[in-house]
Amino acid sequence: MQTELRAVKTRMNNAEERISDMEDRIMAITQSGQQTENRIKTLESNIRDLWDNIKRANLHIIGIPEGVEKDKGMENIFEEIIAGKFPNLKDTGFKIQEAQRAPNKLNPNGPTPRHIIIKMAKVSDKERILKAAREKQNVTYKGTPISLSADFSTETLQTRREWQEIFKVLKGKNMQPRILYPARISFQIEGEIRIFSNKQKLKEYSNTKPRFKEILKGLL
Repeated sequence: MQTELRAVKTRMNNAEERISDMEDRIMAITQSGQQTENRIKTLESNIRDLWDNIKRANLHIIGIPEGVEKDKGMENIFEEIIAGKFPNLKDTGFKIQEAQRAPNKLNPNGPTPRHIIIKMAKVSDKERILKAAREKQNVTYKGTPISLSADFSTETLQTRREWQEIFKVLKGKNMQPRILYPARISFQIEGEIRIFSNKQKLKEYSNTKPRFKEILKGLL
């Protein structure tokens, strides 16, 4: 009986060792998978930041009909818009590095005119023009409504869009919300300015503020 017990104990020990070894391997694979996923996310974030940095001095002009630049050129159209709609900026000495139509890979013959991308020499020039456009609100070119916006990566644009509903609610509560570069939201609460880069962090913060959580109910 003792011999059989020792044999059973040996088999159990061997089984436990194999199970422990398998658990270690599973853990290693899991950790490796998580590390790989984390590396991919980090790379994607770095690529997005790089694109946003490259595009930081760019302006988008949306709504200019196709073909009008053949006679005047992109830069002349842009200068005409500035002189006609934002005369205070006319003599500020800003410089344009490049002006071109955005490529439309999906539907080059689509009904919506391609955006015009203006690359400014200075980020500060781009920001002054965008500020003037926001203050004027309604901007037209030869009777056609147009809009001016910053140039961002696709991922950053999506993130900025996702803040819009929250932005509207906070604005309705006079919390002075702002969308900061590239895709952060800021607002005033309890006399302080709070800034958040994503909804998860905002949700974690709202869990500590019952009244604020109620304001954002259904949005996080």
